[in-house]
Amino acid sequence: MKFKDGYMVSSGQPTKEYIDSALRHVMLRQGVLGIKVKVMLDWDPTGKQGPQTPLPDVVIIHAPKEEGQVKHVPVVTPAAALMQEAPLTTTDYPEMPVA
Repeated sequence: MKFKDGYMVSSGQPTKEYIDSALRHVMLRQGVLGIKVKVMLDWDPTGKQGPQTPLPDVVIIHAPKEEGQVKHVPVVTPAAALMQEAPLTTTDYPEMPVA
């Protein structure tokens, strides 16, 4: 028979910290009976009754911060940036052939 209830961590470092397991073999007349028990411990911030480190999948939601006035910086598009530059003339580069 298997009895199972709740949440059981089965991999990683939390398994080593949170799972307490025991295995016992009982010799009977008809053979050997094995009993395996796994118990998941609760998180204890003091570390007396369970692990002191919380589970890694615990999510803490903080209240949003008050935001101040946001300064808006004007965005210059590449076409507008090209219009602001001085146009090239052939007098700037005399070795440039005129088309």
